[in-house]
Amino acid sequence: MLTDNFPSLEERTWVRGLRSFYRSPLYMALIAALMAVSEIFSLEFPVYCIYVVFGVGCTLFCEDTFGLAPIVCCSYMTFSAKNNPGRFPAESATPSIFTRPAAQLGLGVVIAVAVVFLLGRFVEYLITHPRLAFPRLSLGYLALGLSYVLAGAFSSTYSVKTALYGLLQIVSLCLFYFYFYCTVDWNKTKKDSVFWIFLMIGLGLFAETIGMYFTNGYLTSVKHDRSLLTIGWGVYNNIGGMMAMCMPASFYFAATRQKTGCLFSVLGCMMMLGVALTQSRGAILFGAVVFVACVISVFVLAKGKREKLLHLLVFGALAVAGAVTAILLRDKLAALFKSLLDAFSKVQGGTDDYGSSGRIKIWKGCVENFLSKPVFGVGFYASSGYTIGENGGFTPPRAHNTIFQLLASGGAVALLAYGAHRLQTLWMLFRRPTREKWFVALIIAALLLTSLLDCHMFNFGPGILYGTALAFAECGDGTPLHRPKPKKTE
Repeated sequence: MLTDNFPSLEERTWVRGLRSFYRSPLYMALIAALMAVSEIFSLEFPVYCIYVVFGVGCTLFCEDTFGLAPIVCCSYMTFSAKNNPGRFPAESATPSIFTRPAAQLGLGVVIAVAVVFLLGRFVEYLITHPRLAFPRLSLGYLALGLSYVLAGAFSSTYSVKTALYGLLQIVSLCLFYFYFYCTVDWNKTKKDSVFWIFLMIGLGLFAETIGMYFTNGYLTSVKHDRSLLTIGWGVYNNIGGMMAMCMPASFYFAATRQKTGCLFSVLGCMMMLGVALTQSRGAILFGAVVFVACVISVFVLAKGKREKLLHLLVFGALAVAGAVTAILLRDKLAALFKSLLDAFSKVQGGTDDYGSSGRIKIWKGCVENFLSKPVFGVGFYASSGYTIGENGGFTPPRAHNTIFQLLASGGAVALLAYGAHRLQTLWMLFRRPTREKWFVALIIAALLLTSLLDCHMFNFGPGILYGTALAFAECGDGTPLHRPKPKKTE
């Protein structure tokens, strides 16, 4: 922003160094590390202040907003379990810091500063960089957004609250797709940048997963109930789904780096281990599917027989080490993962809808709601016939399956709009296939697959990562999006 008005700043060595830092993996690792520190040690406010400083520095001195992408993607995962006001309200013995008026005011100031600089940089960049191209996913996003806002229309359950929830849902899915599409200089952005962001987030989430075992006394409990595995911004299902999304990033580097590819294969396997440690059945099941696709992709895309052999040795050695560990520590591991094993045993013919945790009953209720209002559905807050537990506040009961949620909440209109959006994303990802687009497709696949058994597509955090990944996939092929800036005459 400042360099557009004071061009002489661009010649300063410290400005060039700052810009280089904002595009480096070191910066992305730092932002992800701060995310993990915030969640594990309940240091939200110090981390938010650091994030704001980095964000302001980026908007003032960088040529574009690329440096904001890691902050945007990580911010959702910074809330700690200790400071979750939903679990620790003001009347509890250890109330969340966010129940205090001073903390609420401070958080409001941080958000206000962030919004002002985000909007200011957006407007300034559009003025100084006229557009050449139009976002390819715009029409699909528009259709999906309208269907979300109109979910439950012409029914007794439709309300301003329903429309607002639908609006926030589509905003989470597309806001940063459009923002980064419009404000990143893609000619200066490396193709692997998005994978560095997701890789670092995945490592940060792995740290949060380990910390989750120490937060609510899981390791000291007798039953080792996985319901104790919670974080400030969700539970084990949430972190499992997010880590499954991040896993393909490490395998991108495994497939494209000749000298260090094997190291990234190890990191990819570590992330799959992290998915297993979350004890989320959906994330483990579909994460394993994505993991296999990633491993196959590495063997197909890696160059040279030597590299393929090294990857084979790495995967083989890790598989043997995992099997030996499972055999030697089977009793301890069985006790540690008892509640997960019990949940899987229900799938084999036990109670609770064959281990579905009530999902089959919910999905039947979704179909009934769809049949009662087949055009626009019954809206997001009509919980008749399906809900998991009691829902209060702004979060509605959700179906734990994207398709059934769309059918019940938005009817045929929402399902058709979602289909149009999905066809556009498939066309964009596979029309001119590249390695980068393929691994972004695996990131998106992890989200879509895990959302068949959970509600990740209707959570705000995964939507932010989803939109950001799509922006990088669409614009990372070198297509010029902006007219070049006119040279200033003396």
